[in-house]
This record gives sequence, C-alpha cells and structure tokens, in this order.
Amino acid sequence: MARRVRAHTAEAAPSPPPSLRRRPGGLELGTRIPTPSGLPRDQVSEIQRFRLLAGAVGAIEEYGYAGVTVAHITQRARVSRRTFYELFEDREACLLALLEDVLALLEDEVKQAGLGDLPWCERVRGGLLVILGFFDREPALARVCVVQALRSGPRALERREAILARLAGVINEGRKEGERAADCTPMTAEGLVGAAFAIMYARLLRGERKPLAGLLGELMGMIVLPYLGPDAARAERTRPAPRARPGVPAPVPSALGLLESDPLRMLPMRVTYRTSRVLECVEHRPGISNREIADAAGIKDQGQISKLLARLERLGLLENTGQGTHHKGEPNAWQLTPLGCRVAQRLRIGPSYVSEAA
Repeated sequence: MARRVRAHTAEAAPSPPPSLRRRPGGLELGTRIPTPSGLPRDQVSEIQRFRLLAGAVGAIEEYGYAGVTVAHITQRARVSRRTFYELFEDREACLLALLEDVLALLEDEVKQAGLGDLPWCERVRGGLLVILGFFDREPALARVCVVQALRSGPRALERREAILARLAGVINEGRKEGERAADCTPMTAEGLVGAAFAIMYARLLRGERKPLAGLLGELMGMIVLPYLGPDAARAERTRPAPRARPGVPAPVPSALGLLESDPLRMLPMRVTYRTSRVLECVEHRPGISNREIADAAGIKDQGQISKLLARLERLGLLENTGQGTHHKGEPNAWQLTPLGCRVAQRLRIGPSYVSEAA
C-alpha cells in the first residue's frame, strides 16, 4: 500500500510527510543528506516529486495520456528533465505514482468515515460515497485515474486491475448475507465493480456536470440486487442522500486538486523553497516582523529578507500593517493578502517547518 503524498508545484514547494520510504518509480527516502541549500535531500526529492505529479495531472488533462510527453510534464512542473528521470523511470512510472497517491488519499477518507464495524451493505454504501465524493471534489484527478489510466502502459493497467480486484473482494463479502447471496460467485463481484467503473468512466469522458455522488442510489441498487434481492435494491435506489455526521469535518480538496485553480501560474516569479518558507511563517504568525521571519525561515542576512519581503509585497502576496516602512525603529507587521493566502495554501506541507525552526 502506498503511503500518502501531498502535491506541490512550486519551485521549492512543500513536501508530503517525511515518513515515506519508497514509492513506485521513485526514490528511497530514508536518509537526510544535507544539500547546498541546507534542505535535507529527502525533502528536496519529495518537493520535486510532488511538483512533477501535479505537473503530470495538468499535462495529461491538456494532451491526454497518449499525447503527453516528459517535456510537457517538466515544463508545467518547472522541473528539469534530469530531475524527472532521477525520480521516475518514465512517464508511466509517474502516472503509476499518481495512482498510488490518489489511492492513499481515498484510503484515508474511508478510514476517517469509520465504516469497519458496519454491516456489509452499509460499508459498501459508505465506501462508494467516499469514492464518488472524492471524484466530485477532484475532477481532474478523477479523469486522469479513471479515463486516462486506461490509455496508459502495462504497469499502470496492472495496478488498476489490482485496485479493481481489491474492490471486488469487498463486494464479494456480500455472499455471506444469506442463502440467496451464497449462490453468487466471485465473478458476480468482479462484474459489478467493472460495471460501476464503466458508468463513472462514461460520465467523466462526456464531461457531465452532474455530481457523480448522484449515482449512489442507482449503483447501490445494482450492487445489492444479486445478493439481497429486488426489494433491497429498490430500497437502496430510493434512500435519501446521506447527511454529514455531527462532529465529522467535511473533506477538503487535496493538494493535488488545487492544481485546477493554481495561483502559482499567475506569479511572474520563480517560487523557491525560501519564498515558500517565508509565506508559511507569515501564514502561521500574522503580524510577524522582518527579524522574526528571518529567524524562522533561517535567513541570516537582514538585507536579503528585506528585499524578499519587499518583492512579495509588490507581487501582492504580503501587506505590511506595521509602521516599519514609515517610522524608523518601528517594526514591520506582515500578513498575507487574499492572493498570498491562496499561494500559501498551494504550498502548504504536512509537518511544519516553521515550528521546527522556531
């Protein structure tokens, strides 16, 4: 099972959690070798890896898997071709890593839904709702993983088949639901999973605007029919849409999903790790001064931090609410602008480098 990875497309955008060990087509990330910039090499690899995955989503969306090239991916990610091949064997390995990351995100949501102790029918319904809801929130990822993956190479297709087989295993547990269900065979579950994905494929291929979650009742009716009979299938088709449970936070778009409205594309600058670190500092501590930002971001040269903050202010990412620019001796007080908030969200990472440096 792949470990969860978050996406970032900036020049030194944030990295996923550092607990990862190895990913398909990627590097082993167990050591922390310092780089000339002072950032551990495993973090640099994760930063670049995510930028390439996010670039792959956009490139595949634009050109289709059959038409996309490594150059398309690296241009969108602003990463060199050499770096791409240090992290991935080829474009199929990149797509395979993307599939693993999406699978990990879905598994996290299923786990948070707390379906493990529910009866079979409720577990299937809850899991299907998670998948449909995720694809509604992440349409670009849905199209890449459901539509474009079918046009990929043998390794990605093999992984896709393994995922479908795993889902079929969950459906096949319905054979324990009674005498009628016992007459079903494992092929029944395989056919049902294949049919459900074919329906989603067709909707995504046509670009329909209707939410996929609207298919929940019909799909559940189709799934339970051979196991529980027509009455149960009819009941599933007419069940009202589920409501959010009290105390359970609504899922938010993944970092990969932010690619569709990427604010970084609008910036006439190269967003480096140092830039992202400064924005993160200000995001976590609004009103922070030049010196405090420099200390938290690990920038020793006060002249350098002053120039960087001035540039970010000109770009509309930061605003100074203090008196430092007007009265000598008074500290600046920096905070993010609305655009700065969007960019900081786009660059956000799992573990906080700000807390580590404070």
